[in-house]
Amino acid sequence: MTERIVIENCAVATVDADDTEYAGGHVVVAANRIESVGAGPAPAGLEGVVRRVDGTGHLLTPGLVNTHHHFYQWLTRGLAQNSNLFNWLVELYPSWSRIDEQMVYAAAQGSLAMMVRGGVTTAMDHHYVFPKDSGDLLGAEIRAAAEIGVRFSPTRGSMDRGKSDGGLPPDFAVETTEAALIATEEAIDTHHDASFDSMLRIGVAPCSPFSVTTDLMREAAALARRKGVRLHTHGSETVEEEKFCHELFGMGPTDYFESTGWLGDDVWMAHCIHMNDADIAAFARTRTGVAHCPSSNARLAAGIARVPDMLAAGIPVGLGVDGTASNESGELHTELRNALLINRLRGGEAALTVRQALRLGTYGGAEVLGRQSEIGSIEAGKLADLALWKVDGLGHASIADPVAAIVLGAAAPLSLLLINGRAVVEDSHLTTVDEDAIARSTRAEAQRLAKFAGLIG
Repeated sequence: MTERIVIENCAVATVDADDTEYAGGHVVVAANRIESVGAGPAPAGLEGVVRRVDGTGHLLTPGLVNTHHHFYQWLTRGLAQNSNLFNWLVELYPSWSRIDEQMVYAAAQGSLAMMVRGGVTTAMDHHYVFPKDSGDLLGAEIRAAAEIGVRFSPTRGSMDRGKSDGGLPPDFAVETTEAALIATEEAIDTHHDASFDSMLRIGVAPCSPFSVTTDLMREAAALARRKGVRLHTHGSETVEEEKFCHELFGMGPTDYFESTGWLGDDVWMAHCIHMNDADIAAFARTRTGVAHCPSSNARLAAGIARVPDMLAAGIPVGLGVDGTASNESGELHTELRNALLINRLRGGEAALTVRQALRLGTYGGAEVLGRQSEIGSIEAGKLADLALWKVDGLGHASIADPVAAIVLGAAAPLSLLLINGRAVVEDSHLTTVDEDAIARSTRAEAQRLAKFAGLIG
């Protein structure tokens, strides 16, 4: 008999195509799928109900989807506090080049635990630093994600343009083009699961125009399409990047990406801040997605992305935490609020609504990752990735609109998080791992990395 979980008596924001909401509704989960959603209590006579959740005083939403992150940076939080992107990278690359498998495992645990505890059900990571003899870094992340129970979309990143070739990273922090491509194909063959229910999808992700050769960009795109996986990189993040691309390639970032096969509905870019009308039109024409990272963009003074214009043009846009060396909170649910506030600074009071912000963090992220038919909204047949937010406490009870409460209000407590139908968070605490043990481990590994990098004695 199929086991069912019933959540009822709560407000429900489905984030479906019609933005259907119920002031008092229910969701029935059968195994790992959403079986039904609707107004009022769940249907009577359901068989196999193993748990019935009274959601009074709560809002039920799809689980959040993070579309850009760098887990390893959990160990270098709080450094280079007053730097722009290029200076920040130059200061931190020497530390990052010292990471090893044990460090990356601890950093992935910390990054994932913080996100999941805040409502993330699908996490993405862009790992591109692979020091020689450092162990299985991608495997360490995958192991940490499996232990926590989160749906995971890691990308095998790469850098092959060191400082001596006109790039930004030091030479000892890069791979050869051939080695990067071989390792990327091996990662896909070893780990990628393309099934509807997949908990693990691999992507191809050379780091950025200023750390990757044109050969690697072109060949990586060809590899991804031969393997049927998605492509990811950083794009148009700073004015310095724009200048770099014009000096090195004789064109801006978007034209460069298109010349190397890097625009398409299987591609998404992180940041995309400095884009003109022609750039936005090119992304819209090709359905290239964007990972909007408002807190990181502000932390590094990179600028404000034209998200309302992107949405109006039909570009898929999701939210990203980005690395926690440029967004030390490591949480995605706070990015709902920051996305709305920062975009209103540029576009005015109607730039984004609270429901658009919620959509960015849920369905928008699913669309960016190519999983909109499986996750991102509460609809029958989709995977049971659900977040139940408490909105009747001190921080939210006086806000009549529950969606406004979780977007504009303080970070809402998470009473329940289901991932693939499994309870991974209960009463704001992870059920699958020991949070205190992870905190101790990340502190120890951060100190070990700092010692190796000569930051402490």
